[in-house]
Amino acid sequence: MFSTEIVLLGGFLLLILAVLMIDLLVVGRNSHIVSTKEALGWSSIWFALSMGFYVFLKYYGHMLHGIETPAELSDIITKYAPGLKFSSSDFEGMLAEYRNNMSMSYLAGYFIEQTLSIDNVFVILLILQGYSVPQKNYKTVLFWGVLGAIILRFIFIFAGAALIHKFAWILYVFGAFLVFQGAKILFKKDETTSDPHDSPIVKFLSRYLNISKDYHGDKFAYNYNKKVYFTPLMIVVVLVEFTDVIFALDSIPAVFSVSLDPFVVFFSNIFAIIGLRSLFFLLANMVNKFRFLNVGVSVLLIFVGVKLLAHHWLDEIGFKSSYSLYFIAATLVLSVLFSVLFPEKETAEAK
Repeated sequence: MFSTEIVLLGGFLLLILAVLMIDLLVVGRNSHIVSTKEALGWSSIWFALSMGFYVFLKYYGHMLHGIETPAELSDIITKYAPGLKFSSSDFEGMLAEYRNNMSMSYLAGYFIEQTLSIDNVFVILLILQGYSVPQKNYKTVLFWGVLGAIILRFIFIFAGAALIHKFAWILYVFGAFLVFQGAKILFKKDETTSDPHDSPIVKFLSRYLNISKDYHGDKFAYNYNKKVYFTPLMIVVVLVEFTDVIFALDSIPAVFSVSLDPFVVFFSNIFAIIGLRSLFFLLANMVNKFRFLNVGVSVLLIFVGVKLLAHHWLDEIGFKSSYSLYFIAATLVLSVLFSVLFPEKETAEAK
């Protein structure tokens, strides 16, 4: 018999794949430039699904781990939410508090991942533009990029959770790394962006594979003179996957700061990166207008890093997941607000 966790995880993945396939094979069966209207439509759909999962956790979250008795609840709390202190004494009341903590942790993880992914938009846009990918093929690249990200995130998150439960001190390593990364972003100077063609991974692939110089529609490979040639589109997808691995080193430890439950971390990550795929087409044109978003990202990284470093003390004083959510929301709002109130001088003069 399969456990409740495996059944729900399998159902979740099937739902995600089904919606993605509908988007690719039905809505986007022909390569086309994604319009603002289409991007807004799909962004709304993914956001609605994300919030729908929040509602599920809020009212039925205990089903995820098959909790039916006080002993099972106690075991899950010990593993995944050691800092949760109950104010209720009855089982139903404790279940409600556990579900509320789980759902708030999910929301906090979701918005952390969305915020930290802003830099990822810059990099993906750089890769697409650096390789002169036709805009009508952007959607194809991002589709396969998301599928690869789902697999990679699954591996990273559940492997990370296993390491945390075996070696609790890893949380301090994660925390120190995030504080360092946040400070690095906050104090870094503007640098000239490197050419994606100079990437080591591109040079490595070009050494062992036949890479064509031209695109062939939305194909990743084709046969010519009995040889298989890979198109630049395949290189772009590989680079997008590689960048997701790099950014996962920041975002996954950050989400573990609000929840040690690998299922909550995985669901929040996947909904966020899939939603980002649709938001990409909006953010790519807007991201340069918000000059303080990078500051917000760095502050957020430092916050979650400090939270991991001080997690034992925070558990003792009853620090709630909702507090993290409020801080994340305030950071996002202030980053956008300051960007609007204090635009760069060049931009202001251009107007």
